[in-house]
Amino acid sequence: QVQLVESGGGLVQAGGSLRLSCAASGSIVSIYAMGWYRQAPGKQRELVAAITSGGRTDYADFVKGRFTISRDNAKNTVYLQMNSLKNEDTSVYYCNAAGSSGGFLSWGQGTQVTVSS
Repeated sequence: QVQLVESGGGLVQAGGSLRLSCAASGSIVSIYAMGWYRQAPGKQRELVAAITSGGRTDYADFVKGRFTISRDNAKNTVYLQMNSLKNEDTSVYYCNAAGSSGGFLSWGQGTQVTVSS
């Protein structure tokens, strides 16, 4: 099993920055990709960014140019650097780990990001 622990959420003014972290433990070898999703009240969970074990990244259009996903394999940790934050980025952000077949292995507990104007 894979366990994910997120940190780094909080309250920030519009235009500001935050960095989220997601530390993985357990069956690390089974992880092919890790990603960040978000879910606002009344909305479906949506992909924000993902990164494979080989370092390939993918971003949702609404964060391209503002957010950067990266990983430190030595620490089994994935980061999401969020710059130029907007009010509409307010959401609960979840870390996710997926296996090579694309199946989800685990979700983190979620961390709240609130952007104020």
